[in-house]
Amino acid sequence: MKKVLSGIQPSGQLTIGNYVGAIHNFVKLQHTHRCLFMVVDLHAITVPQEPKALREQSESVAALYIAAGIEPNKAGIFMQSSVPAHAQLGWLLTTLTYMGELERMTQFKDKSAGKESVGAGLFTYPALMAADILLYNADLVPVGEDQKQHLELTRDLAHRFNQRFGQTFTIPEPYIPQVGGRIMSLDDASKKMSKSNPNPASFIALLDPPDVIRKKMSRAVTDSGKEVKYDVMNKPEISNLMGIYTHCSDLSLAEIEAKYEGQGYGAFKKDLAERIIATLEPIQQRYHEIRASGEIYDILLQGAEKAEEIAGPILREVKERMGFLQLKDK
Repeated sequence: MKKVLSGIQPSGQLTIGNYVGAIHNFVKLQHTHRCLFMVVDLHAITVPQEPKALREQSESVAALYIAAGIEPNKAGIFMQSSVPAHAQLGWLLTTLTYMGELERMTQFKDKSAGKESVGAGLFTYPALMAADILLYNADLVPVGEDQKQHLELTRDLAHRFNQRFGQTFTIPEPYIPQVGGRIMSLDDASKKMSKSNPNPASFIALLDPPDVIRKKMSRAVTDSGKEVKYDVMNKPEISNLMGIYTHCSDLSLAEIEAKYEGQGYGAFKKDLAERIIATLEPIQQRYHEIRASGEIYDILLQGAEKAEEIAGPILREVKERMGFLQLKDK
């Protein structure tokens, strides 16, 4: 079975964009691939985090993985920081990464824009992401469009290491769904829906109660006119909402267009809110059960052990090829 590796940062509330663009795909992939899904807390601290909030959100993300349908007996679920090999390989790959490559990363430009000072961790973030992937010789990496550039760097670093030190790493491929792979903000379809957006009306959080979802959806920005039609170039706002609708129903884009022909945006948005509520209700119920039971700690411990079994030998091979003394193995 091919290996899949991905993760989500525990910074802010997870949104329906995280579910549609990532977690929903994780659930499907676990049945056909050997999967490992992280809570990437080492990446989260590339920007300042309040310790109590980081602990809470880390546990919350892990619980939402399971509540959404990831089964611990099929896929490993673990905290990135619980497997020290991530940080170690991250540093080793940083030494092989060129400044120019990191300076071209659009996410760094976006996150550092307008700031007087920026931590070095945010700059070297892509090398750690490469380590996350290569540490398990992942074949497929579910990523959003905004992460494709980082994955290209990962592929480049894998090639570079293999050429310099011998064949070691698998060259990973991206897994990007065709429709709804990138859910955009409810107040501006030119921007990705983000859990770090200071405007809570711009996203639907996975744990939002029904009345909040209805209110946010009623205020979601729509295009001029009244036609419910999928046209990303000319009607980006309604096209974004239709992408969400397809994932919260069994209807295709064409079927949604036909269903709301002549009805306008009001009926469409009202129905979409109910579809979202129905999709999230069982996830929320299971989430609260998991948090109350405390089982998440055992699951994360078992997941870290499973990850270490794969990561440990690969890190040792990397260090051996690079010329480090392996005293513990002698």
